[in-house]
Amino acid sequence: MSREVRFGAGALASLGEVAETLGLERTVLVTTRRGAALAPSLPVRAVYDGVRSHVPLETVRAAAQLALDEDADGLVGLGGGSAIDTCKAVTAEFLRDGRELRTIAVPTTYAGAEWTHHFGMRDETARRKTGGADERVRPVAAVYDPELTLELPRAESGGTALNALAHCAEALYVPSRSDVSDRHAVCGARTLAYALPLVLAEGSSLYARTRLLEGAMRAALALAESGLALGHAMAQVLGGRYGVAHGALNAVCLPAALRFNQSVAPDAIARLAEAMGSEDAVAGVEGLARLAGFGRLRDLGVPDIELDELAELVRKRPGARANPRPASTAEIAELLHSVW
Repeated sequence: MSREVRFGAGALASLGEVAETLGLERTVLVTTRRGAALAPSLPVRAVYDGVRSHVPLETVRAAAQLALDEDADGLVGLGGGSAIDTCKAVTAEFLRDGRELRTIAVPTTYAGAEWTHHFGMRDETARRKTGGADERVRPVAAVYDPELTLELPRAESGGTALNALAHCAEALYVPSRSDVSDRHAVCGARTLAYALPLVLAEGSSLYARTRLLEGAMRAALALAESGLALGHAMAQVLGGRYGVAHGALNAVCLPAALRFNQSVAPDAIARLAEAMGSEDAVAGVEGLARLAGFGRLRDLGVPDIELDELAELVRKRPGARANPRPASTAEIAELLHSVW
């Protein structure tokens, strides 16, 4: 897969050049209201500023309608995973009508959605995650500008970085892993574990932000070359039900998934620990989670009354099915209760 990448402070200024290289002339910016403040300085035809966490279905429909009205040939997803997943979902809508869109991702968090071909959405009425996967929705370019992350709040910085770390961890032991994904995962985990404490200590440090974004980019590449497993499956179901931030849920769920997989993937988990500079991977992840302010599911507002019911939904998720150790509904329920 070919990728057009720009990385570094001030890289956003290259967006027009990237669009020209790709032959895109009518792009729509897909972002939040906060991100839309940058629109006047960007080479875009129109702006959709309704992006929301977990990509509610109605936001996809609204963004798709704007792209259709503007006869768009491309999208610029500026924001976190929700902005980029909205672009993918809109592209999927266009593909069903035989139309093509290409996306330039401009990540402003460390979520790492920019190189995958799958996307999540949320049916807010049914309170569940939906989504899809298609190689044709994968972004074709990414512009990484650490200056865009300087004002990212502590909770979002920590949560999305731990989501990126979960990408690295699971990339090391999913069946679809490869030598390429391993290299990205190890490099990503090493860089994230080094840079996250620096960012949490001084969020205004451009050096720390640059290193953390570099780690997140590596995590995104690891995910693109491999896939997700049980930790993400738990986070996805909980996020769909309660609307809790995906990164925060991964911070809490990943240690439980690592413990569960220890018996079948000891070498992979040992590689994760070594990359993080920790004697124990679970302890290392838990330490970073605590540093970022994440503890247990109850602290995130998740009630325990539905955990047994949700365990069955987790078991059916693609990530759970790809997990190196098969997990029964009862085992997943036990894991959820263990971090509640």
